[in-house]
Amino acid sequence: MNPVADSLALNEADKEEQYVHAVYNQIAGHFSDTRFKPWPVIEKFIKDLPVGSVGADVGCGNGKYLGLRTGDIFMMGTDRSESLVDICRQRQYECLVSDGLDLPYRDDAFDFVISIAVIHHFSSIERRKKAVSELLRILRPGGKVLVFAWAMEQKGRRKFEQGVQDVLVPWVVPGSRQQNGSEMVYQRYYHLFKEGELSGLVDAVGGCAIEQVGYDRDNWYVVAVKK
Repeated sequence: MNPVADSLALNEADKEEQYVHAVYNQIAGHFSDTRFKPWPVIEKFIKDLPVGSVGADVGCGNGKYLGLRTGDIFMMGTDRSESLVDICRQRQYECLVSDGLDLPYRDDAFDFVISIAVIHHFSSIERRKKAVSELLRILRPGGKVLVFAWAMEQKGRRKFEQGVQDVLVPWVVPGSRQQNGSEMVYQRYYHLFKEGELSGLVDAVGGCAIEQVGYDRDNWYVVAVKK
């Protein structure tokens, strides 16, 4: 089942509520079961942090990165999905429900911030800029932020229509996971980032210096240092 172009006649907030937030609440358990192995770039970023670092994982999902260095760094998680936050809390992680456009932290609070596969769920350039701005706001000067977002140039199994950046991507929950035994398909909104677009977005927000740009696991990523 391939992704399709987004043609939803909804404003940005309603689109994200119906085709991101509500979907992840529905699929949280099945989604979590597929998210258990850390990606190497993110794992290295976290393992290279100084002992005693305090950070935030914004859009933490099931918390797979929150426990990577338990005991010598401290990381708090936020996610818009109440169901995913419940999974994090069951795993004894420090986590709360929060909108990525209005994070519940003071300015300059953290030594590092990560946001993995989250920015692509915001459905306008203004909202994506605001999301990046929030990541930088809560980061202290000299702190580092790592951002991952889905790439337009994916080389994996997903087949996207050429030139279409705003898409609906199916998530299939098998009948074995459903009480009625019937397969369910949920559509999730994504904005696919072209090469250079994510780093351009971070540059446009300003207040930081980009340290690294790369491609990994069908995502573009950026590491930046707050000025």
